[in-house]
Amino acid sequence: MKPIDFWFTVGSTYAYLSVMRLESVSRETGISFNYRPFSVLDIMLEMDNIPFLTKPVKERNMWRDIERRALKYGLPANVPVPYPPERHEYDLANWVAVVGQEEGWCGDYLRATYPRLWRDGQQFGADPNLSDGLQEIGQDPARVVDRARSADTARKFDAATDEARGLGIFGAPTFVVDGELFWGDDRLEDAISWRRTGKLG
Repeated sequence: MKPIDFWFTVGSTYAYLSVMRLESVSRETGISFNYRPFSVLDIMLEMDNIPFLTKPVKERNMWRDIERRALKYGLPANVPVPYPPERHEYDLANWVAVVGQEEGWCGDYLRATYPRLWRDGQQFGADPNLSDGLQEIGQDPARVVDRARSADTARKFDAATDEARGLGIFGAPTFVVDGELFWGDDRLEDAISWRRTGKLG
């Protein structure tokens, strides 16, 4: 079966739940995933929709919701974690994901960097998370960060964000199957059903 496009942003809280499940879901279903990093922050700013900042009641519910769902999946979630990342950390973490996408280790990078935030409170796009996570997956941090900071990588990230915008994507994570958008970690199973049968099972 054709892969499912997995549109994500490093820094999205709910993307953590999907990132940590995709490898096992792929083994169980035989369906693979294309990792597509983009800037959900820029799209949300355009929509004047920052869902949790300045909304303490909603933010408290988010932390509890993720805590419950992480427990369901057997994942660490020492909430609240540092949120949101600084813009320069956000950009670098996502530019590294672009490099990983091109070189074939994006999924490994995400599975290394996300637990360091949710288990240890180490922010994305900064050390020790960044260097330790890259070393864990056999990548040289200096080489990767140098390539990630290049103008070419930034252009590719911006182009991916434009593509996401054109598809109508407004949040992360989003799963795209033949033009159908499934937004949120809790829509992963719907996306798999659509890929298999063209409908919700």
